[in-house]
Amino acid sequence: MTLLLDIGNTHTHAGLASSEKIQRHMDVPTGEWMERGRPSATLLRWVGSRKITQVAICSVVPSATSAAVKLITGIWGLTPFVLTSATVTGVGLDYPKPHTIGADRLANAIAAKARYGSPSVVVDFGTAVTFDVLDRRGCYVGGVIAPGLAAMTDYLHEKTALLPRITIRDIKAVVGKSTEEAMLIGAVHGYRGLIRELAFRLKRQLKCRLLPLIATGGYARLMAAGLPEITAVDPLLTLEGLRLAAAGHTKGVQRVGSLSMPRQV
Repeated sequence: MTLLLDIGNTHTHAGLASSEKIQRHMDVPTGEWMERGRPSATLLRWVGSRKITQVAICSVVPSATSAAVKLITGIWGLTPFVLTSATVTGVGLDYPKPHTIGADRLANAIAAKARYGSPSVVVDFGTAVTFDVLDRRGCYVGGVIAPGLAAMTDYLHEKTALLPRITIRDIKAVVGKSTEEAMLIGAVHGYRGLIRELAFRLKRQLKCRLLPLIATGGYARLMAAGLPEITAVDPLLTLEGLRLAAAGHTKGVQRVGSLSMPRQV
């Protein structure tokens, strides 16, 4: 089996995959990679007696990447596949500095192209809200980054004397009758408005009337419930992209310019 690790700023989403699909998944706090013994114990319990033949990592936290690679080598004696702009397969990169693209965004693009075609856009509701854009050629051409919902509301709580820390949830009201309601409206309806406007502008930029907009990440289902612009909610999209990238790496690839393409056999 392949062990997949999507290491984000807040959580690490782990998956176990066969050659065809992801079979199970879980979250662990990313901070545990830096705490001696904890990640290895958590992973070992979760993996159990399953035989791990490959490990693939996409990470936006360099210190956690180093800790994960060391741990994996020590436990399973494997050298992990690490997804970067230099190892990506399945999508082209039409981007001035491809090495600056987050590995999770590359994984999203790989899975979006494989599952939904191109052009398409992934909206990932993580610590940041990111848009990853694929053009008609199937090339990653860039995106948009905004603060995540929790990051925004936590910042308001931390930087003001009277605003509370809130739990993000859906809300029907558009005029807040309490401080919490007002913050929820700003977060939920405000972010839906942001997504709606960007979806409109991206359709115009890509010159397409119909544009698949795929939501993933922690608040994907909540946000999609009030957004007809979102065509699919795919919570395992990043892990699926990582699985496909690792499979492509195992089979071997040829690189043509900025494009990553399967080797012809």
